[in-house]
Amino acid sequence: MARNKHPEETVSRILDTAQKLFFEKGYEKTTIQDIINKLGNLSKGAIYHHFGSKEEIVDAVINRLFEDQESKVEDLINDKGMTGLEKLQKLFLLLLNNPEQERVLRAIPDIMHNPKVFTMQMMESMDHVAPQILEPIIRQGIEDGSIKTEYPKELAQVLVILCNIWMNPVVFTMDEEELQRRFLFIKDMMERMGIPVVSNEVLYKVEYYRKILAQSKG
Repeated sequence: MARNKHPEETVSRILDTAQKLFFEKGYEKTTIQDIINKLGNLSKGAIYHHFGSKEEIVDAVINRLFEDQESKVEDLINDKGMTGLEKLQKLFLLLLNNPEQERVLRAIPDIMHNPKVFTMQMMESMDHVAPQILEPIIRQGIEDGSIKTEYPKELAQVLVILCNIWMNPVVFTMDEEELQRRFLFIKDMMERMGIPVVSNEVLYKVEYYRKILAQSKG
């Protein structure tokens, strides 16, 4: 059997096709066979050579959608003209203002209710976002005096958990009042810790996404 000389091109084709189907039919209604049928000249074995499951495919699709954000986050981390606290405040808005967020929520609103996808996304956040993005910013804030904590690693992990789970309207179905109460609690907690990173603009954006989810689910 001839070896695939262009694996990156094959992966890109799989993700392009899967993304189109996920957005047209929804994640749950799209099968591996649907993806194979659309690709036309790839076998199921060829797909499983690159991805172990449909969950791995959608995880890769989501991560690819947010690739452009990586360079912006890196620029923010390396910005010499901002304090650690200012970077942390800007990071929250940067992550929320990505236009792909709305696209994903409208197309596949229940994606995080899939336990495998949820676990993969959370592990990505705990293995990448917390140690490689949040923690370095927090440590800079400690050095420049804008953030006061003796637990930079633990704070980074807690922020990931609070934002990706407890405050996430994709994970928890909540009305506007409950979302506001959770927001005010986190805002008060962060301010008492001397880390005022949650602004009204953050609440506005999260509430906006909550409404999109409610509309998408009918």
